Amino acid sequence: MTKIENEIQYKIALKRVEELMLSLPEDTPEDTPEMVELTLLGNLVADYEEEHFPIERPSLVDMLKLRMYEMGLTQVALSKLLGINPSRICEYLSGKKEPTLMQARVMSQKLNIDPAIVLGVDTPC
Repeated sequence: MTKIENEIQYKIALKRVEELMLSLPEDTPEDTPEMVELTLLGNLVADYEEEHFPIERPSLVDMLKLRMYEMGLTQVALSKLLGINPSRICEYLSGKKEPTLMQARVMSQKLNIDPAIVLGVDTPC
């Protein structure tokens, strides 16, 4: 098998990967039949998931909300941290406005957000 062709094959392969992961000790040598099977099936499962369940790039709104949560910030505290008017922060969080280049740079640096996300551009994989 070079590729998982359908959901039934995917579920069977995924179940076997889970079984192998639970049964093999961490220090299992890579050249054992079980570890080779785990590696091959794991790669097939990963390829199927990448094709059928892709993870989309987060939006600026998602990242701002996540960073606010992680840092324990309110909108007012976020506006102070970034030096941006609180009403403008509200517009960013609602998706009504996008930051200027200068504001995007500050967000990226102070909140450690990928500049491509802040600027809303796609980057090639």
